[in-house]
Amino acid sequence: MTLSRILSAGALAFALGTTALTGAASAQDATLDLVGPLAQYKIYVAENTAELVANTRAFVEAIKTGDLEGAKALFAPTRTSYEAVEPIAELFSDLDVAIDARADDYEHAEEDPAFVGFHRIEYGLWVEGTTEGLEDYADKLMADVIDLNNRINALTFPPEVVVGGAAVLMEEVAATKISGEEDRYSHTDLWDFEANFAGSKVIFDLMRPLIEDDDPAFVAQVEANFQAVDDILAQYETADGGYVSYLELTDADRTVLSAKVNSLAEDLATLRARLGLG
Repeated sequence: MTLSRILSAGALAFALGTTALTGAASAQDATLDLVGPLAQYKIYVAENTAELVANTRAFVEAIKTGDLEGAKALFAPTRTSYEAVEPIAELFSDLDVAIDARADDYEHAEEDPAFVGFHRIEYGLWVEGTTEGLEDYADKLMADVIDLNNRINALTFPPEVVVGGAAVLMEEVAATKISGEEDRYSHTDLWDFEANFAGSKVIFDLMRPLIEDDDPAFVAQVEANFQAVDDILAQYETADGGYVSYLELTDADRTVLSAKVNSLAEDLATLRARLGLG
């Protein structure tokens, strides 16, 4: 709920009576408490989209100069800045489709001309094994990433979307991403997971001061679940700071990871209510 709506609700509550007014005032107080954390989160998002622009530029340059191995090496690290802000992807849903859609979203899958973005390029690099024919996709990706970065300052960050987005993203990881469906050609999924968890934890960390005095046990539980996921991912880190191929994880490994992420999703799903956002 935006502040303007809360203020309108307060005026209506005054006309209806003291009980309604008290409830609206509480909602207003909750939203005012979130102003600082949301401002900090917007800075975090802006920093990541700026980094995404810079990294995408290098990625596109590798494609356009025909550097196949260079482009492959840049694919996963370039995407992390985007995956870190994915909790609020619904605020730029058109660009999310253009940048991060999967082949399954299109009638003719990889052959569909509407299939663009990171994963169309990923298909070209790993399955077709060439940078040839990817120049136009690279140019469009660059333009879409720049558009996203330019939009951030003007975007409103509704608290319910920011807080709820962290839980929704964890649910998506546990329900679908855990299968390896996202980076199905490069198998760089663990890079995405780490960025998704990091982006969601930033949201939790910013909101934590508003709830830790009233519910320290919940805060400790969420922290423990984030740490459990981090510990699992650490097992698959490589010496250069990256991650092993997702193909190296067994079904049992994926089941363990999924269970931990599900626990995290269940915790974060209650955060909106704990913050008085309904």
